[in-house]
Amino acid sequence: MNSRLFLWSLVSSLAGFLFGFDTVVISGAEKTIQTLWGLSPAMHGLAMGAALWGTVLGSLVGSWPTDTFGRKKTLLAIGLLFLVGSLWSAFAQEVYGFMIARFLGGIAIGVSTVAAPLYISEIAPPESRGRLAGMFQFNIVFGILVAFVSNALLSDLGDHAWRWMLGIMALPSLLYTFACGLIPESPRWLISRQGNRPAALAVLKLISPQAPAAELEARAQALAAASDATNATPGFWRRSMKTPILIAVLVAFFNQLSGINAILYFAPRIFELTGLGPKAALLQSVGIGITNLIFTFLGLWLIDRLGRRTLLYIGSFGYIASLGLCSWAFFTEHFAIVPACIFAFIAAHAIGQGAVIWVLISEIFPDKFRAMGQSLGSFTHWIFAAILTTLFPKIVTAFPPGLVFLFFCFMMVLQLLWVKLMVPETKGRTLEEIQSDLGVS
Repeated sequence: MNSRLFLWSLVSSLAGFLFGFDTVVISGAEKTIQTLWGLSPAMHGLAMGAALWGTVLGSLVGSWPTDTFGRKKTLLAIGLLFLVGSLWSAFAQEVYGFMIARFLGGIAIGVSTVAAPLYISEIAPPESRGRLAGMFQFNIVFGILVAFVSNALLSDLGDHAWRWMLGIMALPSLLYTFACGLIPESPRWLISRQGNRPAALAVLKLISPQAPAAELEARAQALAAASDATNATPGFWRRSMKTPILIAVLVAFFNQLSGINAILYFAPRIFELTGLGPKAALLQSVGIGITNLIFTFLGLWLIDRLGRRTLLYIGSFGYIASLGLCSWAFFTEHFAIVPACIFAFIAAHAIGQGAVIWVLISEIFPDKFRAMGQSLGSFTHWIFAAILTTLFPKIVTAFPPGLVFLFFCFMMVLQLLWVKLMVPETKGRTLEEIQSDLGVS
């Protein structure tokens, strides 16, 4: 693989690291903030959820800057938003300023789920597109672990430790922003949105320095022809776009209806329901982070070898088995197997949906509508994440835990049927071949 191509993909995927870090870093500061500012439970919930609702807005509007200003400039802007959000939240003197700062970070997260996987999919060759675009998910998981470690290391700095926890993210944000200045623009955007074929050809030469000039000219011509064909068609919401739109919405819908965010955010609470003490429950939840990282790496290694559809099959069967056993354990009070089932669930997610979601959405839309399609899938993901995370504490008190896990298990049976009936295999296919397979015209 071209080392430049790997480096560009790595830089853009580091938006995922900032995403994961920003999402979890608040866990080390939330209790102190509630006490410091005397927040009521309702205001505390709003302050903690500000970033999550920012992701909803960011994912909804993320296609606009990505298409209008370009993939590179949008990635740069994401880094600046993370930088401002981290410093502002660290120096906040009252809750409303803090909420605005966290909301800005959430917008950066939402836009990152549009721009970063999309950029990588547009510069990557078919044979390595899965593992390169999958680095975004890997960096999310890695960022989550680093945030936990960072919080632990900074926790003994006294009354202002929480400010250091939040402010430390300014350093990786600054490094990421600087690195984004060194990557090129997507050649597909240069052709489809700017009509700048010479600039696109220059980037293609950097991507494939050993390719003959005639081959690069043919690639640029093919991209221009595909762009012209797409520009001649009606808008995004048309009949021939039905299949990729449904895939983007449903892969994001099923991702959240597995219960993944609810289980990740409330893992200690779930473990305490089994009779574990708070310390033991917290220790078990740290194991979730390690399991997530290991199996995300495995999914990244397998995605271009086994394919996206195969990983979704593996993940679906793993979901059904682990969630089904969790439900049985709570109904029958065989609580000893619950931690193992939760770890198995996390492994199934990391190797299946977690590895596939951002890659698959970034592959199935034509150049002109790729940002809009990525935004649609990302928005679906985040709106269901926000709703489920908000409702989960009430759900587990209103219904028996066994019934909640049974519901998630049933949804994963539906996912398995969806994968069987509707999801195409995109491994090793060019983006144009995938669109042809889906009947996009």
